[in-house]
Amino acid sequence: MSIVIHHNPACGTSRNVLAIIEASGEKPIVIDYLTTGWTRPQLLALFAAANLTPRMALRETKSPAQELGLLDPSVDDEALLDAMLEHPVLVNRPIVCTPKGVRLCRPSEAVLELLDQHPPATFTKEDGTPLIMPAEGAP
Repeated sequence: MSIVIHHNPACGTSRNVLAIIEASGEKPIVIDYLTTGWTRPQLLALFAAANLTPRMALRETKSPAQELGLLDPSVDDEALLDAMLEHPVLVNRPIVCTPKGVRLCRPSEAVLELLDQHPPATFTKEDGTPLIMPAEGAP
Protein backbone atom coordinates (compact mmCIF):
# COMPACT_ATOMS: atom_id res chain seq x y z
CA MET A 1 0.00 0.00 0.00
CA SER A 2 1.34 3.43 -0.90
CA ILE A 3 0.90 6.17 1.69
CA VAL A 4 1.75 9.84 1.25
CA ILE A 5 1.86 12.27 4.15
CA HIS A 6 2.02 16.02 3.60
CA HIS A 7 4.08 16.69 6.69
CA ASN A 8 5.36 19.57 8.77
CA PRO A 9 8.20 18.28 10.97
CA ALA A 10 7.68 21.19 13.39
CA CYS A 11 4.07 20.11 14.12
CA GLY A 12 3.46 17.64 16.95
CA THR A 13 0.27 16.27 15.38
CA SER A 14 2.07 15.75 12.08
CA ARG A 15 4.96 13.98 13.84
CA ASN A 16 2.48 11.75 15.72
CA VAL A 17 0.67 10.81 12.50
CA LEU A 18 3.96 9.96 10.80
CA ALA A 19 4.96 7.82 13.81
CA ILE A 20 1.58 6.02 13.75
CA ILE A 21 1.96 5.25 10.04
CA GLU A 22 5.50 3.95 10.55
CA ALA A 23 4.46 1.92 13.64
CA SER A 24 1.77 0.27 11.49
CA GLY A 25 4.57 -1.16 9.36
CA GLU A 26 4.28 1.25 6.44
CA LYS A 27 7.06 3.33 4.89
CA PRO A 28 5.26 6.48 3.73
CA ILE A 29 6.35 8.99 1.17
CA VAL A 30 6.93 12.11 3.28
CA ILE A 31 6.40 15.48 1.61
CA ASP A 32 7.65 18.46 3.61
CA TYR A 33 5.20 20.89 2.04
CA LEU A 34 6.79 23.91 3.74
CA THR A 35 9.90 23.20 1.65
CA THR A 36 8.24 22.03 -1.58
CA GLY A 37 5.22 24.33 -1.51
CA TRP A 38 1.87 23.57 -3.16
CA THR A 39 0.40 23.89 -6.61
CA ARG A 40 -3.19 24.99 -7.18
CA PRO A 41 -4.15 21.69 -8.90
CA GLN A 42 -2.54 19.74 -6.05
CA LEU A 43 -4.46 21.63 -3.36
CA LEU A 44 -7.72 21.43 -5.29
CA ALA A 45 -7.29 17.66 -5.73
CA LEU A 46 -6.36 17.07 -2.09
CA PHE A 47 -9.24 19.19 -0.81
CA ALA A 48 -11.73 17.50 -3.14
CA ALA A 49 -10.53 14.01 -2.16
CA ALA A 50 -10.67 14.90 1.56
CA ASN A 51 -14.05 16.66 1.18
CA LEU A 52 -12.57 19.93 2.45
CA THR A 53 -13.04 23.51 1.38
CA PRO A 54 -10.08 25.89 1.48
CA ARG A 55 -11.73 27.52 4.53
CA MET A 56 -11.92 24.14 6.31
CA ALA A 57 -8.24 23.45 5.52
CA LEU A 58 -7.03 26.89 6.63
CA ARG A 59 -4.66 26.82 9.58
CA GLU A 60 -5.88 29.69 11.71
CA THR A 61 -3.39 29.53 14.60
CA LYS A 62 0.39 29.61 14.45
CA SER A 63 0.13 30.90 10.89
CA PRO A 64 -0.14 34.34 9.27
CA ALA A 65 -3.90 33.84 8.62
CA GLN A 66 -5.02 36.62 10.94
CA GLU A 67 -2.35 39.10 9.84
CA LEU A 68 -3.30 38.46 6.21
CA GLY A 69 -6.98 39.12 6.96
CA LEU A 70 -7.97 35.57 5.98
CA LEU A 71 -10.14 34.89 9.02
CA ASP A 72 -12.82 37.27 7.74
CA PRO A 73 -15.67 35.07 6.44
CA SER A 74 -16.01 37.31 3.38
CA VAL A 75 -12.64 36.08 2.02
CA ASP A 76 -13.50 33.68 -0.80
CA ASP A 77 -11.98 30.31 -1.65
CA GLU A 78 -9.90 31.72 -4.52
CA ALA A 79 -8.27 34.27 -2.22
CA LEU A 80 -7.62 31.55 0.36
CA LEU A 81 -6.03 29.32 -2.29
CA ASP A 82 -3.86 32.19 -3.52
CA ALA A 83 -2.68 32.82 0.05
CA MET A 84 -2.00 29.09 0.62
CA LEU A 85 0.16 29.00 -2.50
CA GLU A 86 2.15 32.00 -1.30
CA HIS A 87 2.30 30.84 2.36
CA PRO A 88 2.26 26.99 2.49
CA VAL A 89 2.02 27.06 6.30
CA LEU A 90 -1.61 28.22 5.92
CA VAL A 91 -2.66 24.68 5.00
CA ASN A 92 -3.57 22.67 8.06
CA ARG A 93 -1.70 19.41 8.44
CA PRO A 94 -1.03 16.59 8.13
CA ILE A 95 -2.91 15.52 5.04
CA VAL A 96 -2.56 11.78 4.45
CA CYS A 97 -3.33 9.94 1.21
CA THR A 98 -3.79 6.14 1.11
CA PRO A 99 -5.78 3.77 -1.10
CA LYS A 100 -8.52 4.06 1.55
CA GLY A 101 -8.85 7.82 1.07
CA VAL A 102 -7.47 11.26 1.86
CA ARG A 103 -7.89 13.01 5.20
CA LEU A 104 -6.73 15.94 7.19
CA CYS A 105 -5.58 13.89 10.19
CA ARG A 106 -6.48 16.07 13.15
CA PRO A 107 -6.59 14.63 15.73
CA SER A 108 -3.80 12.20 14.93
CA GLU A 109 -6.08 9.19 15.57
CA ALA A 110 -7.93 10.07 12.34
CA VAL A 111 -5.14 8.36 10.39
CA LEU A 112 -6.21 4.97 11.76
CA GLU A 113 -9.19 4.95 9.38
CA LEU A 114 -6.76 5.11 6.45
CA LEU A 115 -4.47 2.25 7.51
CA ASP A 116 -4.82 -1.45 6.73
CA GLN A 117 -2.96 -2.35 9.90
CA HIS A 118 -2.86 -0.46 13.19
CA PRO A 119 0.21 0.05 15.36
CA PRO A 120 0.58 -2.00 18.55
CA ALA A 121 -2.08 -1.28 21.18
CA THR A 122 0.65 0.17 23.40
CA PHE A 123 1.46 3.01 21.00
CA THR A 124 2.01 6.32 22.80
CA LYS A 125 2.05 9.79 21.23
CA GLU A 126 5.12 11.96 21.74
CA ASP A 127 3.44 13.84 24.61
CA GLY A 128 2.93 10.55 26.49
CA THR A 129 -0.79 10.23 25.69
CA PRO A 130 -1.81 6.70 24.72
CA LEU A 131 -3.21 6.36 21.22
CA ILE A 132 -6.95 5.80 21.31
CA MET A 133 -7.65 2.77 19.16
CA PRO A 134 -11.12 2.30 17.64
CA ALA A 135 -13.28 -0.41 19.18
CA GLU A 136 -13.02 -3.83 17.53
CA GLY A 137 -15.33 -3.96 14.55
CA ALA A 138 -15.70 -0.16 14.40
CA PRO A 139 -15.25 1.44 10.97
